[in-house]
Amino acid sequence: MHVTTADKRATFRKMHESGCFILPNPVDVGSAKALQHLGFKAIASSSAGFAWTIGKADNHVTVEEVCQHLAALSSAVDIPVNADFEGGFAVEPDKVADNVERGVRTGVAGLSIEDSTGDKDKPLYDRALAIERIKASRKAIGDSGTLLVGRCEAYLWGVTDLKLVIDRLTAYADAGADCLYAPGLKSREDIAAVVKAVAPKPFNLLIGASGLSLQEAQDLGVRRISVGGSLARAAWSGFMRAAKEMAEKGTFTELGGGYSGGELNKMFG
Repeated sequence: MHVTTADKRATFRKMHESGCFILPNPVDVGSAKALQHLGFKAIASSSAGFAWTIGKADNHVTVEEVCQHLAALSSAVDIPVNADFEGGFAVEPDKVADNVERGVRTGVAGLSIEDSTGDKDKPLYDRALAIERIKASRKAIGDSGTLLVGRCEAYLWGVTDLKLVIDRLTAYADAGADCLYAPGLKSREDIAAVVKAVAPKPFNLLIGASGLSLQEAQDLGVRRISVGGSLARAAWSGFMRAAKEMAEKGTFTELGGGYSGGELNKMFG
């Protein structure tokens, strides 16, 4: 049975009402289908994971490339897809809004907007501008049913100020974000504090170095868990080990650990 975009968006919103779920990050259509096959109820794109598949560094892809990727993912699976939409591929709120409209048209069920500038000397947009970018994104999403995720990137850029993070996330919630996200949080205390601050809106945890399990994250009140580029790095690790062995030693033992071709054909057949 064909699952419509509206159905996926309604399902995705329902998933954010209670409990905690894992939102794994595929890099292409094949890995997206594999994650659906394994029983995951929703997936999220990874800006880094996708960029590496086309031979680019993270944050060096174009909005055109990303939208093509998101459309391919969304049409390939029957489960909701959340878009890692970086910073909206623009600075000015009106241009962010234009790009968000394009993102929504790809069929995604959710879309995140970051507040990082990419400049290590001034890593975050001014608070007022960051809020306006969320407001513009909210307006661009309109009544499409797409979930808006507001992200504060402070910890990823070394700005480990929890009060700043909470202030920004609550402001993004007030500006229309449906879900809040602060990648880089590690301690249970910090995670619990942010969850409490943004409640009743849901919080997304990048599992990263927290070391938490799904159950432990749920116990802290986390609603959903992302793994970012970790699945992509795991895949690249196996590839690079095998390729380096061939290049440096002329031997092929690492190839013996590959996943079964028969199982892959069965999964995609």
